Amino acid sequence: MVSTVDLRSDTVTQPTAAMRAAMAAAPLGDDVFGDDPSINALQDKVAAMLGFEAALFMPTGTQSNLCGILSHCQRGDEYIVGQLAHTYRWEGGGAAVLGSVQPQPLSHQPDGTLSLSDIEAAIKPDDAHFARSRLLTLENTWGGKLLPFAYVQAATELAKRKGLSRHLDGARLFNAATAQAALTGTDPYQEARAIAGCFDSVSVCFSKGLGAPVGSALCGSKEFIGRAHRIRKMAGGGMRQAGVLAAAATHALDHHVLRLAQDHQLAKRLADGLIGIEGLQVEAPQTNIVFVDLVGPAREQSAALLDYLKTQGVLATGLYRLRFVTHLDVDAAGVDRAVATVRQFFKA
Repeated sequence: MVSTVDLRSDTVTQPTAAMRAAMAAAPLGDDVFGDDPSINALQDKVAAMLGFEAALFMPTGTQSNLCGILSHCQRGDEYIVGQLAHTYRWEGGGAAVLGSVQPQPLSHQPDGTLSLSDIEAAIKPDDAHFARSRLLTLENTWGGKLLPFAYVQAATELAKRKGLSRHLDGARLFNAATAQAALTGTDPYQEARAIAGCFDSVSVCFSKGLGAPVGSALCGSKEFIGRAHRIRKMAGGGMRQAGVLAAAATHALDHHVLRLAQDHQLAKRLADGLIGIEGLQVEAPQTNIVFVDLVGPAREQSAALLDYLKTQGVLATGLYRLRFVTHLDVDAAGVDRAVATVRQFFKA
């Protein structure tokens, strides 16, 4: 039986044997009582790693972002966010539905940034006619793109100067840090801390490129995390012997950060292999996500292409804009097979 090359997302990864062993050996307690040692250790570890006073383990990144936004904002407040940011577009409108916090979406620039002039213009004056501008939320990476660090510094300084708090959806923070480290010649841990240092709170996901099966962490001050803890309880996020999940995340932080560079290299290998096929416009990847636009006559073949890939054991997502994501369960042979299958479909 031919194995599947699953490029739909880096969320499809399976725990490695070493991660499973760490999970099986994890000491456990009841986290609602605050006495699960594995969760406490993870929270201390990720907070110290990113330069915060405290952290809170969450089942999902959506819940982590929700608790973060609602800890910064009250009813009648608003957060400034990208039109295509995950916290606005793909999290069910949770901040508005559950917290009566209004999003103020802005258009992204081609590099994923929000223009500083747009951010400043969106900040409302202190007037009863307007929602209260309270928070700037950025996402890094965004669509696989690394936000330039100088921009992150400038945008967060602008927000701070205007009295706004700053939250980072860092679902793929360590992918961003890996790409940034390649530019600076440092290491991903150092760059992750530098990026996080621009924000009052950061949500980081363990179940994407880091390869853990479940979980995210919200980081911030002790006071902030105290508020988030109460909101997590209301959102149904209190867990019991969840240290088995925390152990997986801890293993990922220790062993899977430096290997992210391999995923980035494989994404480039995939993109390079697809260049030159008529009807495909391949966006050069900066991290582990490759976008491919189907144009001209090829556009009408998008559904057929995905179906064909699936029959050949290659999985991707999208329609006219396809997305391929590399991760720890994909190797060079799998990438080459995906490229060959696409070329076979187009007979290129």
